[in-house]
Amino acid sequence: MKKLTNLVLSMSVAMAMFTACSGNGQLTVSGLNPANFDTIINNKPIKLYTLSNDNGMEVCITNFGGRIVSLCVPDKNGNPTDVVLGFDNIHQYADSAHTPSDFGAAIGRYANRINKGQIVVGGKKIQLPRNNFGHCLHGGPSGWQYQVYDAVQPNDTTLDLTIVSPDGDNNFPGAVTAKVTYTVKSNNTLDIQYEATTDKETVINMTNHSYFNLTGDMTKPGTDMVLYINADDYTPADSTFMTTGAIKPVYGTPLNFNKRHPLYETIGDTSFDQIKNAHGYDHNWCLNTYVNGKGNDRIVAASLYAPNTGICLEMFTTEPGVQVYTGNFLDGKVAGKHGIRYPKQASVCLESQKYPDSPNKKNFPSPYLKPGEKYTSHTAYRFSVK
Repeated sequence: MKKLTNLVLSMSVAMAMFTACSGNGQLTVSGLNPANFDTIINNKPIKLYTLSNDNGMEVCITNFGGRIVSLCVPDKNGNPTDVVLGFDNIHQYADSAHTPSDFGAAIGRYANRINKGQIVVGGKKIQLPRNNFGHCLHGGPSGWQYQVYDAVQPNDTTLDLTIVSPDGDNNFPGAVTAKVTYTVKSNNTLDIQYEATTDKETVINMTNHSYFNLTGDMTKPGTDMVLYINADDYTPADSTFMTTGAIKPVYGTPLNFNKRHPLYETIGDTSFDQIKNAHGYDHNWCLNTYVNGKGNDRIVAASLYAPNTGICLEMFTTEPGVQVYTGNFLDGKVAGKHGIRYPKQASVCLESQKYPDSPNKKNFPSPYLKPGEKYTSHTAYRFSVK
């Protein structure tokens, strides 16, 4: 789990009578009690919402941080399997002092790191919070993963989340209105659409931070999972996880996943400085699906496969990069859903994104957004069995 600066949120609890998001008096398929999410934070109601289809897929989402709490899909034997890490109550999500996490969050205003928390917008140098190894991570200590989205669920398969981020939020310029739409498709795809507008020039880089484990056993490292990344290049990072500005080929390195292979084959190769510095994988790959300033979301950008369950995840995106993070900071100290203590490298995050520190790297795709423009991004996670 990436370390975040402690943040104490004011939280008043208004416990409601037990009403399940998937039906009165019932737990969700993933075993969640929706009553454990009914509360008030920052004077806004929090709930657990359930999306589902007729093919065995269920996704439970809280509007606190726009977080995917559980994601159930059938394994090769038809058994419903929760494939994401998380907590089974709102208290742990909100208590950033004792259980800091970005589990499943809709990250904003800027996903990943900004060097020394410094950006230049409109010729003005701006200092952002420095909450991770001297850099600004995921929008600062009170980024959108710790804020409340307004939620509307128009039907059983769709959830619309909206957040209004004021000018100066974590010192980012511009009042931004952002929207995240989660949709469960009939083919067991979780579709995520992002939109944002601003009244002043700013930077925007939104993503989802789900921690995937497709094995059905989150008590063990997920390094048996087979990873594929459709990328010839990556952006090297230093020992503080900050991109250097270089773009280098993956060939001849443990970062080459053009030929899919189990993570355990290369994740421990500390002879390669990038693996040593990150204690595993925590890197941005430059996707081959992004060409001439446009991403092709009809081509697989990355995939993950668990041989024991047969569950396969394919990722599609319009974004130029994907951050693959293998849960290197998980340490088994904090209990997640159903009391499970997640060990190091229990999961894989596939975070679609602009390259890290793009505001300060002119050779990277631009994250700047001006008034009158609309930021749009699309990412889809398609599940199947084989």
